[in-house]
Amino acid sequence: MTTVLTPKDLSRICQRKGIKESLRGLLSYIEADFLRWQEFDKSPRTASHSKDGVIELMPTADATQYSFKYVNGHPSNGRLGLPTVMAFGVLAEVSTGRPELLSELTLTTALRTAATSVMAARALARPDSRVMALIGNGAQAEFQALAFHHLMGITEIRLFDVDPAATNKLLRNLADVAGLQLTVCASTAEAVRGADIVTTVTADKRLATILLPEMIEPGMHINGVGGDCPGKTELHPEVLRRSKVFVEYEPQTRIEGDIQQMPADFPVTELWRVLRGEAKGRDDAAQITVFDSVGFAMEDFSSLRWLRDCAAELGLGAPLALIPELQDPRDLFGQLRVGSSSIGGSTTPARQPLPA
Repeated sequence: MTTVLTPKDLSRICQRKGIKESLRGLLSYIEADFLRWQEFDKSPRTASHSKDGVIELMPTADATQYSFKYVNGHPSNGRLGLPTVMAFGVLAEVSTGRPELLSELTLTTALRTAATSVMAARALARPDSRVMALIGNGAQAEFQALAFHHLMGITEIRLFDVDPAATNKLLRNLADVAGLQLTVCASTAEAVRGADIVTTVTADKRLATILLPEMIEPGMHINGVGGDCPGKTELHPEVLRRSKVFVEYEPQTRIEGDIQQMPADFPVTELWRVLRGEAKGRDDAAQITVFDSVGFAMEDFSSLRWLRDCAAELGLGAPLALIPELQDPRDLFGQLRVGSSSIGGSTTPARQPLPA
């Protein structure tokens, strides 16, 4: 049997463990897998682009388990009552190919994206960072805010979105978070002024320049989260030129990230090398660092492992007979034998001949 986890199951995990411990646990799984980076099969995701958005498949595997995520990105979905991002994933055994978990990943993707942002910021931002600007207050904003507050010690978040309703939604959702000051700003420039960390999470599929060179201050760390497909950016090229840039998987980020604007030889460092101590992160307190985040399949592999283990611990999920159970594995056709009349292609009784 395959275990199925729904959005309600993910909600129960977060309610029973708490958001802080859920984010902490998920971060630990992602970091553990990044530390064994070379054990994984890796490739850029397969994408199908249209004028309205993109649909992607994200596979990866180590020696024992295989996973993939189906995910879309359609910025105009809100007017249809649909999320901009919808996702599900599968975790399977490499030795047999048996799918052991089929899970929602829409909510989980937001959690794992926030956890990955914190993982990068711990390695790249100044340790004394306490103020973050959050540009784009849509569906993923609360997850980013809570991850940086609970796991990075951020005490003030300066908010801006071109849609005031998005900011008001965030204020309602996070009104009761102790120790977190939320400051609404009138522009991106106002929000980033004096910020230690800047996180951009905008949704428009266009070559945007949300952050301009004149907004950037010495010592900032920038999480560029919203630019995640060809033709979609958030950072002015000069911001990248002034910064030390880090990525997840370079061949994918060259296609999808903010560095798609830069020459093919523009220097970047893969984050796993910093986590393993093979490369240096920030060089000094005044340096500007950028994590050009696009989301990578290994993060979903880690998330599916975390979901599987949480479900087993908390007794969640439902069994699904997704694969036929065969007494004789060679007799697949036998699963279709519901009656001898069906073999001929019709269950309608044959017409009897008329009397002579």
